[in-house]
Amino acid sequence: MNKKVIGFISGLIVFAIVDLLPLTGLSHAGKLDLALTLMTVVWWAFQIAQPAYVGGVYLMLLIVLNVATPVQVFSSSWTGSIMWLVIGAYLIAGAVRDSGFGERIAYAFIIKFVRSWNGIIISIFILTLILALLIPHPWPRAFLIMSVMGVVAKSAHMPQVDRSKIGLAVFAAACPLSGVFLTGDSTLNPLAVADSGVKTTFIQYFIYMGVPMIIAAIITMLLFMLLFKPTKPVSIDFAVLKEKQQALGKLSEKEIRTIIWLVIAIILWLTSGLTGIDVGWITLLVALLMSLPVIGEVLTAKSWRGVPVNVLVFLTSAIAIGDVGASTGMNRWIAKVILPASMPHNIYLLALLITVFAIFIHMFMGSVIAVMGVTIPALVAATAQLGVSPLAVSLIIFSVVNLHYILPFHNLAILVGNEPDTGGYSQKEVMRLGIPLTGVMFIVALVMTAWFHLLGLM
Repeated sequence: MNKKVIGFISGLIVFAIVDLLPLTGLSHAGKLDLALTLMTVVWWAFQIAQPAYVGGVYLMLLIVLNVATPVQVFSSSWTGSIMWLVIGAYLIAGAVRDSGFGERIAYAFIIKFVRSWNGIIISIFILTLILALLIPHPWPRAFLIMSVMGVVAKSAHMPQVDRSKIGLAVFAAACPLSGVFLTGDSTLNPLAVADSGVKTTFIQYFIYMGVPMIIAAIITMLLFMLLFKPTKPVSIDFAVLKEKQQALGKLSEKEIRTIIWLVIAIILWLTSGLTGIDVGWITLLVALLMSLPVIGEVLTAKSWRGVPVNVLVFLTSAIAIGDVGASTGMNRWIAKVILPASMPHNIYLLALLITVFAIFIHMFMGSVIAVMGVTIPALVAATAQLGVSPLAVSLIIFSVVNLHYILPFHNLAILVGNEPDTGGYSQKEVMRLGIPLTGVMFIVALVMTAWFHLLGLM
């Protein structure tokens, strides 16, 4: 039997075992929910099918087996701004990519600053940070950087093994640096804030998360450079890069329009605290306005092809794990079984406990969104009497889980790059980086705790 068949059967066995176990304190619906969730996680781990198909099966079984109603399964993801923010983010990212503006920035930076293997890795992280403010979603941003790095690798005549390392660097950089700005990951970042129950603005979020996530990115970058070396010396042919740059020509009218709309979007994001308008609705509205005559003419009917349905289905399933888990009591039961009866008052011990708990749940659940849905409500309730801001608890959980991965399915950005036509790296390479990176999560948690203490959140 191959890996997919083994994974498929293993998932069914896990479902059957959980369903037959006498789990005290968990309702029948909660036990079915737990069984379906663990089965889905096993299937994701074994990559038995494209993740959206597995997630879709989970969604349908929730409804067919009467674990939850369609409203409970879909309402949180599609009646709020999150899914629409993702759609708007993909449209804006497509405009930046298709106009050539993002590529222009990347080539200019690389030609001016990059001269070595380490220079390539450093440039990936710096470009990711710069573009995080311009492209409100990590995957389109990574695809754009990957396309430019593909030209760099080709000009240097790199073997495929080294190109795959560059691919991993691109998608690994997306994990910490997507957390710097509220719109850096238009799915996870607003959700982490919403889960805390504490409202925050674009600027406040940057103050809270900018320093810790940049430190996390630097540690990730240094660890990557330590673990992954080129198989042969790197010599970049800058003539090829300059030729690509010159082929872009002068700023086109489409690029100018794109830049204008990006400036408008950034201004609206920055002033969202004053206007009170949700960042999600701002993002979608700006994207839609970019299609109108006279004022837009940047997006076309073909631009919708850049919004992947499979990603929306997977996100819906990942969000449903947390939402349905709350309604069936699964989340509370997991927290009660795993969390200690009392929480430490020392904020650093508390942060370490939160990290251990979040990583443990993430190892089995896989989905960042699902883990947030399970752990944040439980830990916010458990720390309510300690004088700790729910936002601090939520952001620590989100950061730790979003930076943690052992297998590709543990993080969507890493999973997206784990394809021959995207990042080109293998599961083995992900594990080589992810295993030592797990220890880094504890450093990040302590850094965040110290920073939040200075800001008065802890």
